[in-house]
Amino acid sequence: MTAIYKRELRSYLTSMIGYIFIFFILLLTGIYFSAYQLGAAYPKFEYTLSALTFVFLISVPILTMRILAEERKQKTDQLLLTSPVSVEKIVMGKYLALVTIFAIPMAIICFYPLLMTKFGTVSLGMAYTAILGFFLLGCANLAIGVFISSLTESQVIAAVLTFILLFAFYMMNGISSFFSEGALSTCITFGLLILAAAIIIYTMIKNLLISAVVCVAGEAVLAVLYIVNSEFFAGGIQKVLQVFNISGHFDNFANGIFDIKGVVYFLSVVAVCVFLTIQSIVKRRWN
Repeated sequence: MTAIYKRELRSYLTSMIGYIFIFFILLLTGIYFSAYQLGAAYPKFEYTLSALTFVFLISVPILTMRILAEERKQKTDQLLLTSPVSVEKIVMGKYLALVTIFAIPMAIICFYPLLMTKFGTVSLGMAYTAILGFFLLGCANLAIGVFISSLTESQVIAAVLTFILLFAFYMMNGISSFFSEGALSTCITFGLLILAAAIIIYTMIKNLLISAVVCVAGEAVLAVLYIVNSEFFAGGIQKVLQVFNISGHFDNFANGIFDIKGVVYFLSVVAVCVFLTIQSIVKRRWN
């Protein structure tokens, strides 16, 4: 894993992609810092970080688009897959290299609250809590980008899909407002999702019996739950979509609150995406 990590880190530091990523984050941070802290004399640095969450929509697709897609396109992934290094170590080495690149601008950002203390009273605890949350948010977004990059050999497609997915997560509050909170409409929506899941299963395994059993069993359980307690479904869509509201879990950190649930959430996103990336590569390896 160390060899993969060093190789990826070297590739980012000897090309323009890593420096563009670092420059872009520091540039926008400097702009917002100048506007809020230096210009308006606002003492809360966490407000700047809260306004900067959109930066991942642009920077993450650019940084992660080549991490696995390029290997697949140039067929160099075959060398990695036939090496004595396990797939888990390959993925972790590549992901940790991305986290290291992201940690460089974050280390510089850590000096901003200290600069603010020269001009007035600043709550360093709240500021560094927000920085921690911002770092975890970035790590979660990077993990999503790595997973998307493992699904295609085109860097452009990987970047576009990553942007679309991150943008959907970023706008999750707005998306959830389009759905009704009524119990009946929520139940119907879940029923359609179960049907869609059964169709997807059929396209993957080509087994009509298993797909039909999954569909019928799922719809039956849904119907029983609705009859027993229909209020259970009230606002259910909003609750499900809230799970995908990645930026929303940064809110407590932005308010200076060290949110244990937020830490667990971000680490869970990283773990799930790394696991899915490994499974994607293993599936292609055996195919």
